[in-house]
Amino acid sequence: MTVSSREWRLIARPIGEPKPSDFELATVTLPEPAPGQVLVRNDWLSVDPYMRGRMNDVESYIPPFGLGEAMTGGAVGTVVASAAETVPVGTVVSHFYGWREYALVDAAGAQVLNTEIASPQSYLGVLGTTGLTAYAGLTEVAPVREGDIVFISGAAGAVGSVAGQIAKRLGAAKVIGSAGGPEKAARLLEEFGYDIAIDYRKGDLAGQLAAAAPEGIDVYFDNVGGDHLDAALATMNLRGRIALCGAISVYNDTELPPGPRHLVLAIGKRINLLGMNVTDHLHQAPEWIGKAAGWLADGSLRTEETVVDGIDQTLDAFTALMNGANTGKMLVRLSHSE
Repeated sequence: MTVSSREWRLIARPIGEPKPSDFELATVTLPEPAPGQVLVRNDWLSVDPYMRGRMNDVESYIPPFGLGEAMTGGAVGTVVASAAETVPVGTVVSHFYGWREYALVDAAGAQVLNTEIASPQSYLGVLGTTGLTAYAGLTEVAPVREGDIVFISGAAGAVGSVAGQIAKRLGAAKVIGSAGGPEKAARLLEEFGYDIAIDYRKGDLAGQLAAAAPEGIDVYFDNVGGDHLDAALATMNLRGRIALCGAISVYNDTELPPGPRHLVLAIGKRINLLGMNVTDHLHQAPEWIGKAAGWLADGSLRTEETVVDGIDQTLDAFTALMNGANTGKMLVRLSHSE
């Protein structure tokens, strides 16, 4: 079978915040799968903050998007044609050819999913790299110990909403989360297991954090960078641990921001700041999925999804994500009804 498929392409490198004119939605015709390939109808697409860095032509841990080429990212879909015995028609798989309606995928690059333990889209969120990022960050990068005071920024996002719950399971005495706006702050307390919620939009983040943790903090999971990292450094205890996971507050900056004013405190306090990338922790995936699936089944792990419908809305979903409009994992759902 051949199919017509729409796909998003980057056609200009964004300067500052990406604009619609930096992208195009093109239509292509995909052929029958070659031997060893499968044709996947994408049902769910993931948009993630790291994708902003891939729009720049700079060397990084993952290659930049090619101009005029289909963009890539996490996706979950159903095999509709197969030339690989190991992945028959009807199989639900995850792969890295998102930002499009259909994808030709080498069978070796398609992960068969167990949809009996969780929904298919969970493998793009809590059972995928976002959940694993939270787990690895708090067990290997900046390990939480019994009785620790833990601070997590971006606490209502895909990683942060899970990280707070993991920190409590690891024995943290107090878990503090930062989010934007009173509604998100309330959900940190009511749904995601946080002990204290900071609304950074109220201002004086450093003062709010100091008041929330007069005893100081032992672990900081950084999804935001900027003023959040600076406030954490000022509040850290001796030999504190910081997992540098993301810095979404500066991803659209056109110039490198000045370093945190309080970075010098890391010397005297002997703070460990360690950058992390989830690809270094894939060995933990089976362990994490086993635990998380059980917690999802018994209802003790709360997750949230923000869902946008339609391939034509993918760019809007990404822009909304970068502006903090999501709670939990931001997903694009494709109906294929047209």
